[in-house]
Amino acid sequence: QVQLVESGGGLVQAGGSLRLSCVVSGVPLRAYNMGWFRQAPGKEREFVAATRRIGGPTEYADSVRGRFTISRDNAKNTVYLQMNGLKPEDTAVYYCATDSTFGFTRDAEEYDYWGQGTQVTVSS
Repeated sequence: QVQLVESGGGLVQAGGSLRLSCVVSGVPLRAYNMGWFRQAPGKEREFVAATRRIGGPTEYADSVRGRFTISRDNAKNTVYLQMNGLKPEDTAVYYCATDSTFGFTRDAEEYDYWGQGTQVTVSS
């Protein structure tokens, strides 16, 4: 059974930092590209960042590029999202997800398994 468990969310002031973690169990992390998405109240789920199976190239939404960094440790079956320079508009539930396709995709419909999400709230 594949499970993804996110952690690291919380309440932070604007300009602050958080590091999200996503632990994957039931499958080897190296088998998947991985993505982070977020969903704010009343809005659709949106792509945040993605990383390939064995690391290397990464992809980011324009709204977070230069502030967020995605990384992975396949030995620990864990993916991270380091978030710096947080803004109130970053407030959302953040989800990690697995992607078994060959290339990067920003389409949530292409992702296979999802975690339950972790809340990030940025106060102004």
